[in-house]
Amino acid sequence: MTDLRAAAQASTRPESQWRAIWQQFRTHKGAAFGLVVLAILILAVLIGPFVWHPAKLTVVEAIKSKNLGPTWRFPLGTDQIGRDMLGRMIQAGKVSLAVGFVAMLIALTFGTTIGILAGYFKRLDGPLMRLTDIFLSLPLIPLLLVLVMLFRDNVAGILGPELGAFTLIVFAIGITSWMQAARIVRGEVLALKEREYVIASRSIGAPARRIILRHILPNVISPVMVAATLGIADAIITESVLSFLGLGFPPDFPTWGRLLFDGLSYLQLYPERVIWPGLAISLTVLSVNYIGDGLRDALDPRIRGR
Repeated sequence: MTDLRAAAQASTRPESQWRAIWQQFRTHKGAAFGLVVLAILILAVLIGPFVWHPAKLTVVEAIKSKNLGPTWRFPLGTDQIGRDMLGRMIQAGKVSLAVGFVAMLIALTFGTTIGILAGYFKRLDGPLMRLTDIFLSLPLIPLLLVLVMLFRDNVAGILGPELGAFTLIVFAIGITSWMQAARIVRGEVLALKEREYVIASRSIGAPARRIILRHILPNVISPVMVAATLGIADAIITESVLSFLGLGFPPDFPTWGRLLFDGLSYLQLYPERVIWPGLAISLTVLSVNYIGDGLRDALDPRIRGR
């Protein structure tokens, strides 16, 4: 009797929201493919250094090994000074993915804060949205080039060439990519603050900070998560453009964009030097965009119910 009662309670128990979201996400073939590809890329750059150990070559061996094609010893060949391309691809992927995720976090934190403040407080809406319009009107790539050229040496002198370049590029991409997230969040907040539970909270004297943290912020997570996936792709592409123009990371601190820049001079003789980093960037951006499409469908209850 007890087993029958437990089974009846389990059958009438409402389905978990996150379970429903995951089931809807799995039905999106593109999103499932993107998740698998992105997971493989992340595992490759994290586990790769422990599995693949490039051979340490002497100066003479490096000269003899330069510009080699794929071999058992060098599966992706070597570059113009004899360095193993597979090892550099793994190291470059770690940097490129880190730039994408960290810059996305900076942009979403700033954009979500601006969007919530502009949407909830009417007196702040005008100034913050005009600030957003100003940033939207600025050309992104020239602005990033100016920021990198002005502050690269100063930041490198404080934090070192590698950490300084990473901090400067990530921060520059983050503070120039928050505007879309701010507009999305502001639109959601304008609708949410007129809901009954928010009005009821204001009527009993709940402070604005508590209303925002308890009612507004949890309900804007869905569009923020979608914007996060798209922000990763934008940050990786932007960093690749900077590195391709020669104003990104230093040559001994590779990224996929830097490998593209280094291989451009050898494109006609050794096209694989451009194909591998270009393929890695394309797969990452494609998979992240597919994941964003799947999340948008899964987090929308009107689509999830279909």
